Amino acid sequence: MTRQGPAPGGGLREAAARKGSFAGTLKAVAWSFFGVRKSKDHADDLARLNPVHLIVAGLLAGVGFVVALVFLVRWVVHSGVAA
Repeated sequence: MTRQGPAPGGGLREAAARKGSFAGTLKAVAWSFFGVRKSKDHADDLARLNPVHLIVAGLLAGVGFVVALVFLVRWVVHSGVAA
């Protein structure tokens, strides 16, 4: 097995040193949850966003989505609409 060269984008350390804002990362994650993204915006995000911010924002968005669903289901069940 041979070792491959560095990633085309410059490597993980260089990607983690990107100065993309966390708010911009949250915006990109929100658009990805919605499922609509322009290819130009996607390419810009790949070049600009910090992967550590992306992982944290994705986890936060996922947890927030699950919590919102739990509260929605509890509200429907307790309101008597589902009965």
